[in-house]
Amino acid sequence: MAGLHSSTRPSSSSSSSSSSLSSFSSSSQSFASRILLLLTVLPFTLACFAFVLQWRGGLNDPVTRWSPDQLQFPGMESSESVSRNSHSSGSNCVDPLRPKDSPSFPYYKDWKFDYGSDLRPKICITTSTSAGLQQILPWIFYHKVLGVSNFLLFVEGKAASPKVTKVLESIPGVKVIYRTRELEEQQAKSRIWNETWLASFFYKPCNYELFVKQSLNMEMAIVMAREAGMDWIFHLDTDELIHPAGTREYSLRQLLSDVPGNVDMVIFPNYESSVEHDDIKEPFSEVSMFKKNYDHLPKDVYFGNYKEATRGNPNYFLTYGNGKSAARIQDHLRPNGAHRWHNYMKTPHEIKLEEAAILHYTYTKFSDLTSRRDRCGCKPTKDDVKRCFMLEFDRSAFIIASTATDDEMLRWYRERIVWTDKELNIKLTRKGILTRIYAPMVIIQGLRESGVFASVIESAEQASLSKDKFLSSAESSNLTRTATSTDSLTSRKIGKVNVELIARRVLEYTENSTHHPLAIPPLSPPAFENFQLVA
Repeated sequence: MAGLHSSTRPSSSSSSSSSSLSSFSSSSQSFASRILLLLTVLPFTLACFAFVLQWRGGLNDPVTRWSPDQLQFPGMESSESVSRNSHSSGSNCVDPLRPKDSPSFPYYKDWKFDYGSDLRPKICITTSTSAGLQQILPWIFYHKVLGVSNFLLFVEGKAASPKVTKVLESIPGVKVIYRTRELEEQQAKSRIWNETWLASFFYKPCNYELFVKQSLNMEMAIVMAREAGMDWIFHLDTDELIHPAGTREYSLRQLLSDVPGNVDMVIFPNYESSVEHDDIKEPFSEVSMFKKNYDHLPKDVYFGNYKEATRGNPNYFLTYGNGKSAARIQDHLRPNGAHRWHNYMKTPHEIKLEEAAILHYTYTKFSDLTSRRDRCGCKPTKDDVKRCFMLEFDRSAFIIASTATDDEMLRWYRERIVWTDKELNIKLTRKGILTRIYAPMVIIQGLRESGVFASVIESAEQASLSKDKFLSSAESSNLTRTATSTDSLTSRKIGKVNVELIARRVLEYTENSTHHPLAIPPLSPPAFENFQLVA
């Protein structure tokens, strides 16, 4: 009995163990409750804290740092405040420049990108153009985003019309130069005109004439850029965009800041647009695929895929492949054709960039075939087109546009220019020959959606031009249209110069060819035959 009684009565040790278990269970429940309470309260507290900070402006959002109040474009942190004007809504601008309903880019539409004098280095771009606002405005403001402060626009044709120039002249940093009789007479007395390194391009129409005009305009642009305090100068066409790859930020200013002080010129190899459909309307906003330059490819990749990349065309690129260059503003600087610069007193020290490039949007629209045909008066024969065009593809395109029907032209355009074979595109992309570049597309689409282009047009339309300025613009436009009927010493009418002067120039070139190298024309990339000869 005693044994049974003792077995049914809990001992003191058992009671203590039970008490400990109960206490542990209670503390575990309390700890879990506290954890649940902490997990519930903490996110709510952090959310409230973040809201308070944002409301008070304590957070530096990486998107809002590009707002007009911050003035911190990539590579432009030291810019001074820009002036902003309020404009009424409603614009009569063309559709490609009209903003979308919901802006996605944090630029204010009335921001003029008027950078202060502290922006270094100061970069200038000069061009000779006859394009309209649809092409010029995105071109200007894209390069303003990259850090370009000044633009020297030598205009004629559509670009010289009062409707276009009043908009261009309203943009800070943009100077418009009209192709008047006075300008042509002044250029006929210039140093370049009377030297021989450019002489082989005289007496020929179309592309040769344009090449001479560009060189003469570049000579004047050097003087104007120096007077404006510029550090670097580019010559670009309005179908070309600078792609400053290889920089920490997408900034041309940063790219040129890193160039050693002993470098006089920087060569940017060009990439060529590879359009994927035949109904492109806004190349800058619709084209993202480009063919890489020979200089940015291994030789075995370039020549090993040459035939597939060429697709039956005369060369790897449709047009030129020798890039464009930037020159440091200094004494004795002169152009060396539209693609290079030179110096009268020394051999310039130049470098070629390994990542940055010029994006050339060539033949991106089907209408480019007929527009080139309409502005050149050559006969559509293999012999005569050589007088007009320096590159073989331009010659073939001119002949097709002059002799074929619309359906035949469209078929030729699709076969030779449009990249419709997706398997081939993927293959060449994997090889590194084709590449996707989206930055220009994103920037320009964003500028359009934010209303920058529409605001500039609207502001210019509201501003009243003085009567004298308006008449001067109209007169300049008329002079441009009648230039072909004048007998002034233009590049088109150089044939009027007497034979003695021609003979003297040829003789001078022969004697001084080592001191004045020939101007560098647009050149095609290396041909496959070159590789076969080396092999």
